[in-house]
Amino acid sequence: MKKIIFVALVFICTYATSFAQGKIPTAVTTAFNQKFSGATNIKWGKENPHEYEADFQWNGEKYSANFTESGEWLETESTITFSQLPEKVQTTFNSTHKGATVKAIAKIETSKKTINYEVEFKDGTKTVEIIYTQEGTELKQ
Repeated sequence: MKKIIFVALVFICTYATSFAQGKIPTAVTTAFNQKFSGATNIKWGKENPHEYEADFQWNGEKYSANFTESGEWLETESTITFSQLPEKVQTTFNSTHKGATVKAIAKIETSKKTINYEVEFKDGTKTVEIIYTQEGTELKQ
C-alpha cells in the first residue's frame, strides 16, 4: 500500500511540474532565450503570481533569472564563492558575523543596473540571508 501511495505521489508531482512548466508565457520564454542563449537544464517556477523564475545552467555555471509575465527581465542570480565577493562586503560580513558558517553566496544583477550580493549563513540553529551592496552596506536581513 505504501508503494502505491508513493508511486501516486511521484506521478502527481511529475504531472504538476510538467503542467506548470507548460504554462510559461511565450513572451517570457522568448526573452529568456534571447538573454541566455545556450542555457541548459532549465526549470521554470513562479516567484509570485506575476513573476516567473528559471533555474538553469549557462556557460558551465548555475543561475536563476526572473522575468515579468510580459517578458521583462528583472534579475539574475549566480552562485559565487566568498573570495569572489568585493573586499568591502567580505570585511563587513566578517566584522558583523564572526564565526558564522556560510552556506551559499549569490551575485544578483538587476535590470536597474545594480549589483548586490546575498550571503546565506548559519546563525546558531537558524539560517539567515543578508543582502549587501557592492560597497558592503547591508540592505536587508
